[in-house]
Amino acid sequence: MKIEHVALWVNDLEQMRRFYETYLGAIANDKYTNERKQFESYFLTFPESTCRLELMRRPDIQGTPDETIGYAHIAFALGSKEAVDTLTRRLEADGYPLVDGPRTTGDGYYESVLLDPEQNKLELTV
Repeated sequence: MKIEHVALWVNDLEQMRRFYETYLGAIANDKYTNERKQFESYFLTFPESTCRLELMRRPDIQGTPDETIGYAHIAFALGSKEAVDTLTRRLEADGYPLVDGPRTTGDGYYESVLLDPEQNKLELTV
Protein backbone atom coordinates (compact mmCIF):
# COMPACT_ATOMS: atom_id res chain seq x y z
CA MET A 1 0.00 0.00 0.00
CA LYS A 2 1.09 3.59 -0.58
CA ILE A 3 -0.39 7.05 -0.21
CA GLU A 4 -1.48 8.07 -3.72
CA HIS A 5 -2.12 11.75 -3.06
CA VAL A 6 -2.98 14.39 -0.49
CA ALA A 7 -5.57 17.07 -1.34
CA LEU A 8 -5.52 20.68 -0.22
CA TRP A 9 -8.26 23.30 -0.63
CA VAL A 10 -6.77 26.62 -1.72
CA ASN A 11 -7.97 30.15 -2.35
CA ASP A 12 -5.63 31.04 -5.24
CA LEU A 13 -5.10 27.94 -7.36
CA GLU A 14 -2.61 29.46 -9.80
CA GLN A 15 -0.45 31.09 -7.12
CA MET A 16 -0.25 27.85 -5.18
CA ARG A 17 0.61 25.85 -8.33
CA ARG A 18 3.42 28.29 -9.16
CA PHE A 19 4.77 28.14 -5.58
CA TYR A 20 5.07 24.34 -5.56
CA GLU A 21 6.54 24.33 -9.09
CA THR A 22 9.07 27.07 -8.31
CA TYR A 23 10.33 25.94 -4.92
CA LEU A 24 9.74 22.18 -4.81
CA GLY A 25 10.06 21.13 -8.43
CA ALA A 26 6.44 20.06 -8.85
CA ILE A 27 5.06 19.30 -12.27
CA ALA A 28 1.36 20.08 -12.69
CA ASN A 29 -1.03 18.20 -14.92
CA ASP A 30 -3.47 20.12 -17.11
CA LYS A 31 -6.02 21.91 -14.97
CA TYR A 32 -9.23 19.95 -14.41
CA THR A 33 -12.41 22.04 -14.42
CA ASN A 34 -15.96 20.97 -13.59
CA GLU A 35 -18.13 23.94 -14.61
CA ARG A 36 -21.28 22.54 -13.01
CA LYS A 37 -19.68 22.25 -9.57
CA GLN A 38 -17.44 25.32 -10.09
CA PHE A 39 -14.52 23.08 -9.16
CA GLU A 40 -10.98 23.20 -10.51
CA SER A 41 -7.83 21.35 -9.54
CA TYR A 42 -4.26 20.41 -10.39
CA PHE A 43 -2.42 17.25 -9.48
CA LEU A 44 1.23 18.00 -8.72
CA THR A 45 3.89 15.35 -9.18
CA PHE A 46 7.24 15.69 -7.42
CA PRO A 47 10.62 14.36 -8.55
CA GLU A 48 11.45 10.94 -7.08
CA SER A 49 8.06 10.69 -5.32
CA THR A 50 5.07 8.47 -5.90
CA CYS A 51 2.73 10.61 -3.77
CA ARG A 52 1.05 13.57 -5.46
CA LEU A 53 -0.48 16.76 -4.10
CA GLU A 54 -3.88 17.82 -5.38
CA LEU A 55 -4.61 21.55 -5.19
CA MET A 56 -8.37 22.17 -5.31
CA ARG A 57 -10.51 25.29 -5.51
CA ARG A 58 -14.23 25.99 -5.32
CA PRO A 59 -15.53 29.53 -4.76
CA ASP A 60 -17.88 28.45 -1.94
CA ILE A 61 -14.97 27.10 0.13
CA GLN A 62 -13.16 30.04 1.73
CA GLY A 63 -11.04 30.76 4.74
CA THR A 64 -7.53 30.56 6.03
CA PRO A 65 -6.16 27.31 7.39
CA ASP A 66 -5.50 27.25 11.13
CA GLU A 67 -4.06 24.77 13.59
CA THR A 68 -6.88 22.24 13.97
CA ILE A 69 -7.37 18.53 14.35
CA GLY A 70 -6.52 17.08 10.97
CA TYR A 71 -3.99 18.34 8.46
CA ALA A 72 -0.83 19.65 10.20
CA HIS A 73 1.86 19.94 7.51
CA ILE A 74 3.34 18.43 4.37
CA ALA A 75 6.91 17.17 4.70
CA PHE A 76 9.33 17.20 1.77
CA ALA A 77 12.53 15.13 2.03
CA LEU A 78 15.25 17.08 0.25
CA GLY A 79 18.11 14.61 0.69
CA SER A 80 20.63 16.58 2.76
CA LYS A 81 21.03 19.16 5.53
CA GLU A 82 22.58 21.50 2.96
CA ALA A 83 19.50 21.24 0.74
CA VAL A 84 17.24 22.00 3.73
CA ASP A 85 19.37 25.02 4.66
CA THR A 86 19.54 26.30 1.07
CA LEU A 87 15.80 26.06 0.36
CA THR A 88 14.97 27.48 3.80
CA ARG A 89 17.15 30.54 3.11
CA ARG A 90 15.67 30.94 -0.38
CA LEU A 91 12.07 30.80 0.87
CA GLU A 92 12.83 33.21 3.72
CA ALA A 93 14.55 35.64 1.33
CA ASP A 94 11.48 35.52 -0.92
CA GLY A 95 9.24 36.47 2.02
CA TYR A 96 7.83 33.14 3.17
CA PRO A 97 7.65 33.00 7.00
CA LEU A 98 9.96 30.66 8.88
CA VAL A 99 8.05 28.95 11.70
CA ASP A 100 10.88 26.83 13.13
CA GLY A 101 14.43 25.68 12.44
CA PRO A 102 16.46 24.59 10.72
CA ARG A 103 17.21 22.30 13.64
CA THR A 104 17.63 18.72 14.70
CA THR A 105 14.51 17.59 16.52
CA GLY A 106 14.46 15.42 19.62
CA ASP A 107 13.66 12.38 17.49
CA GLY A 108 16.62 13.01 15.19
CA TYR A 109 15.08 14.75 12.17
CA TYR A 110 16.87 17.73 10.65
CA GLU A 111 14.12 20.07 9.53
CA SER A 112 12.74 23.54 9.09
CA VAL A 113 9.09 24.59 8.92
CA LEU A 114 7.89 27.44 6.72
CA LEU A 115 4.52 28.70 5.46
CA ASP A 116 3.38 28.56 1.84
CA PRO A 117 1.42 31.47 0.28
CA GLU A 118 -1.81 30.38 2.02
CA GLN A 119 -0.20 29.73 5.41
CA ASN A 120 -0.03 25.93 5.15
CA LYS A 121 2.95 24.49 7.00
CA LEU A 122 5.71 22.92 4.91
CA GLU A 123 8.30 20.81 6.68
CA LEU A 124 11.61 20.57 4.84
CA THR A 125 13.65 17.60 6.03
CA VAL A 126 16.60 15.48 4.98
